[in-house]
Amino acid sequence: MKKLDVGFTAAGATMTIIFLLLVNYLTSPSYPWFLYPFFVLLLSVIGLYCAKKGKHKLLSVLYSAIIIVFLITENVLYTPQYPWFLYATFPILWWPILVFLGTRAKMMTTAWIGSMSIILYYLILNTFLSPGYPWVIYPAFVVLWWPLALYHAQKKTYFKFSIHASILIIVFFILVNFISSPQTIWAVYPIFCVLWWPLSMYYFVFKRRMEH
Repeated sequence: MKKLDVGFTAAGATMTIIFLLLVNYLTSPSYPWFLYPFFVLLLSVIGLYCAKKGKHKLLSVLYSAIIIVFLITENVLYTPQYPWFLYATFPILWWPILVFLGTRAKMMTTAWIGSMSIILYYLILNTFLSPGYPWVIYPAFVVLWWPLALYHAQKKTYFKFSIHASILIIVFFILVNFISSPQTIWAVYPIFCVLWWPLSMYYFVFKRRMEH
C-alpha cells in the first residue's frame, strides 16, 4: 500500500483539481480561485514524492520554481502594473542554492556572498522600482545577522556577539530615525534597552568566568 501512496495522492489531487476547475468555470469564471487549491495540491504531491525518494535537492528546486510561478501568475492577473513578485524571487532562489551547497552552506564565504548579494538585489529594486524611500535598510538589517551570527557561533564568542549585534541594532535604529523622522529623536529609547544585552552578558556571564 505504501508504494501506491504517491500514485494514489496524485490521482486524488488530479481529480480534485479537475472538479474545482469545472466548479470555478461554471460558477465564477471571471475569478480563477481554483489556482489556490491547485497550488497547494501540487506542492503536496511533489512533497510526498520527494520525501519518499529522499530527493531533497529536487524538492527545493521544484518548490522554489512553483512558488515563483505562482507569484508571477498572481502578479500578472491582479496587479500587472507593478512587478511585486520580484521582491520575493531572489530570496526564494537561495533555498535550492543552499541545499545544493550542502556543508559549504555553513561557510562564512557563503554567508557573506549570500547576504551581500541579497542587499545588492534589494538596493537595485529600491533604486528602480520605489526610489522614494530607502527601504533597503530593512532587508539589509535582517540578512546581516546571517554572517554575524555564523561567525560568532563558529568561534563560540558569545559575549562579542552581543556587542557586535548591539552595534548593528543601534546603527539600524539611528538610520531609521534619521531617514523616517529626523525631527524626533526617538532612537535613544530602543538603544537604551539594547545596551542591557551586552551589559548583562558581561556582568552575569563573562565577568563571573573571569573571577573563577
